Amino acid sequence: QVQLVESGGGLVQAGGSLRLSCVASGRTFSGYLMGWFRQAPGKEREFVAGINWSYGYTYYADSVKGRYTISRDNAKNTVSLQMNSLKSEDTAVYYCAANLYRGGSSWNAGYWGQGTLVTVSS
Repeated sequence: QVQLVESGGGLVQAGGSLRLSCVASGRTFSGYLMGWFRQAPGKEREFVAGINWSYGYTYYADSVKGRYTISRDNAKNTVSLQMNSLKSEDTAVYYCAANLYRGGSSWNAGYWGQGTLVTVSS
């Protein structure tokens, strides 16, 4: 059974940085797309970033390009999200996800973590 456990959320001032980590277990993730989604209060969940587990190709939402960096450590089965220049609109619950896929113009995933809250104060 796939398990995704996030850590690293918290409160940060606008302009600051946070690093989220996700430890994945339960299967081999070779060939998978791993990534992060977020859901702000009153809004739908949205794709943030994705990375190919085997080759490291990355994908980003336009809203975070140039500020966020996704990476993976295959030896530690960990996917990380470095978030810089944070804005109040980045406030959300961030979810680690595995087996990302694209359905039309939107992203979805087969497996989800429990989420970690990021709050950016202005």
